[in-house]
Amino acid sequence: MNRGFWAAVGAFLIWGLLPLYLHPLHQVPALQIMSQRLLWCCVFVNLWLLARGQAGRLRTALALPATRWRLMATALLVSTNWLLYVWGVNNGHVVETSLGYFINPLVNVLLGVLVLHERLNRIQWTAVALAASGVIYLSVQSGAPPWIALALALTFSAYGLLRKMVAVDAITGLGAETLLIAPLGLAYLLWLEAQGTGVFGHVSRTLDLLLFLGGLVTAVPLALFAYGARLIPYSTIGLIQYIGPTLQLLLGIFLFREPFTLARAIGFALIWAALLVYAADGLLRARRQRRETLAATASAGAPVVGDAA
Repeated sequence: MNRGFWAAVGAFLIWGLLPLYLHPLHQVPALQIMSQRLLWCCVFVNLWLLARGQAGRLRTALALPATRWRLMATALLVSTNWLLYVWGVNNGHVVETSLGYFINPLVNVLLGVLVLHERLNRIQWTAVALAASGVIYLSVQSGAPPWIALALALTFSAYGLLRKMVAVDAITGLGAETLLIAPLGLAYLLWLEAQGTGVFGHVSRTLDLLLFLGGLVTAVPLALFAYGARLIPYSTIGLIQYIGPTLQLLLGIFLFREPFTLARAIGFALIWAALLVYAADGLLRARRQRRETLAATASAGAPVVGDAA
């Protein structure tokens, strides 16, 4: 439990501090950063699987056509999410990218209702209504919807939904996803080299090192998250996940000096209220379920009156 908790915290700390890694790369086009990140992540993850003797899992996952196509779809979704995030951070939208990951849990809830036909209780609907009010308020105040935040939340939620439908563990799945889509990134990087516009190996060793480390920055937190998620309750993960967007928001306001007006604060406050309502409901239901489980266990273990000795 303790190792799992700190592994999950480490994952969200890395994700929350990711703008610090991306900021020195702000002059590199987002698609080029994403392609390098994808390529090096593919190398690191698949070397890790080979070193642990788990390459067979990768072959098994890719051997089934249905699984392969689903993994290709998840690879496209997570790559789109990465690209949007990199573009948003490097174009001065760190605060809005944080909003995307704040509303992501509530978008998960909506997808559960729309796609999986799950039912929500009144408290959960209240949380969804509060979040929707916050997004609408931000849209009216700024004159346009927070499209970066909405796109980040939708792509990541859709990615999570599809990944649940693929019976492949997190690290093997990431290895398969990057292996499927890395050829596109490699082809793009080779085309840039032919055009003379590629940056890797042409600007500085520091820049090359940062692009190379993009693979580790991607793979390490995912590995930590996968490890932690197996050892601690999902409700705990649900609370820890807000470390990431909170750090991003603080970096956007205090380090990168992005505007955080009163109107924006009100919109965020509505969304934070929605998250508090949703989290409180989840904790109460988890406690109630735990009590019911303990009561059922105690009842099953109790001697039945009238049994023959």
